[in-house]
Amino acid sequence: MQCPDPTTAAEQLTDQDITRAVELLFLTKKGVTSQLLEVGTRDGIVELAGLTNNLLARERAEAIAKEVRGVRGVVNTIVVRTQPVSDAELLRAVRQTLQDHAVTADYPIQCQVQQGAVMVTGTVRSWAEQQLALQLLKGIRGVQQVHDQLLVQPQPGQPPAHLLPRLRALLEWDVRLKSDLVSLRRDNATVHVSGTVGTPAEREQVIGLAYAAGAAHVEADNLAVADWARDKQLRLQRFVPKADADIERAVRDVLHLDARVQPFAATVIVNVRHGQVTLFGTVGHLLAHDAAAQDAGNVIGVVAVQNLLQIRAHYLAPDAVTRQQVAAALARDAYVGHYAFLVAVHDGKVRLDGTVPSYANQARAAEVAAGIRGVAAVENYVAVQQAPRPGQLFHVPEPDAALAERIRSHFFWSARLHDQEINVQVRDGQVTLSGTADTRLDREQAAEEALLCGAREVRNHLHLAYAP
Repeated sequence: MQCPDPTTAAEQLTDQDITRAVELLFLTKKGVTSQLLEVGTRDGIVELAGLTNNLLARERAEAIAKEVRGVRGVVNTIVVRTQPVSDAELLRAVRQTLQDHAVTADYPIQCQVQQGAVMVTGTVRSWAEQQLALQLLKGIRGVQQVHDQLLVQPQPGQPPAHLLPRLRALLEWDVRLKSDLVSLRRDNATVHVSGTVGTPAEREQVIGLAYAAGAAHVEADNLAVADWARDKQLRLQRFVPKADADIERAVRDVLHLDARVQPFAATVIVNVRHGQVTLFGTVGHLLAHDAAAQDAGNVIGVVAVQNLLQIRAHYLAPDAVTRQQVAAALARDAYVGHYAFLVAVHDGKVRLDGTVPSYANQARAAEVAAGIRGVAAVENYVAVQQAPRPGQLFHVPEPDAALAERIRSHFFWSARLHDQEINVQVRDGQVTLSGTADTRLDREQAAEEALLCGAREVRNHLHLAYAP
């Protein structure tokens, strides 16, 4: 698909343009079966219909649409239809998933299954724990619905009066938010959010942060989405250099809100020098190790993260047990469960081998393996072998010019990347990115977009536009 002239104003993007853009992104983005989905757009509201074979793919399709320029909202009527799985078999898979996972193994939650629908009950300590458990359940093959009956138990030492200051700090320091035009009001444990953000994805992020800060309910009917709120001039103040001490406090705050990291946050040492974050200390599993670095990178003012955290597993299992658990988790996964993998484990270090058709599947396999209790590291040797196009006996690499055009089109339609000075060059399938990105997160997203588009390798030479 040819992208419109980059000089075209956002207000001139037509519904037809947006529909074509969403369809284009569905072809390459992680976790979406594009040929079974229907896309329409009316007055900037994207309407999604059709079929998918798992709940995560349904949510992923909506998330992709919310990140497209010009989209004001998404109506999702996609139907989930999975291969038939008996209730008894699905219940075993659900229980095993929660039991083998590094984070949820100790959660006091219970599940029931009826005709592909999972009802989950019990008590968790935070909204973040609730969301993590729900996402795990949605990623199991055969799950068609998840009915959330989890009770979030308020934590001591977090009175409602502290809710708004905590939320304002989270909004101020979150690099994923590009608009400061948000107002907050509290009524006991209910937060009322109003104002304007630039994309539906930002709107969802604001609401999520309100719950993460401790809100029992969020009222966001008056939080609007408008193109003008994406204007770069409105967010330049967010890139003013920050004091290292302030960055350190912000990093500590977000680590305490991540369900994967929170149990070990007190043992994590954060050091910041000229915006470069170094993490020291110990955590209990690989997920916490990786999530801590990711969380730190999402803080405004952070230009680099060095992760020196050590993993001291609280759960030790024989390698044979870990290998069986990883293999079973891969087989249960809604995304990669139908691919064949070889799993080897030595001293808690997992090696994955196999072949998948996309970079997204390759990354998902490593993600699933990293979530198993007792896994200390994952070496991902899964190969990406793209399927041949219709009429071809084997895959023929596309011309470099076509790959470059597709990457540029992805950048053009990205609400985050479209107004950044990113140059794309391709030679023999190897992509070189040069120029500038606003944030570390944007820099990483640009490289991931190139891989999802089919790049054999990405050389990321992007510099941060607002680095100190």
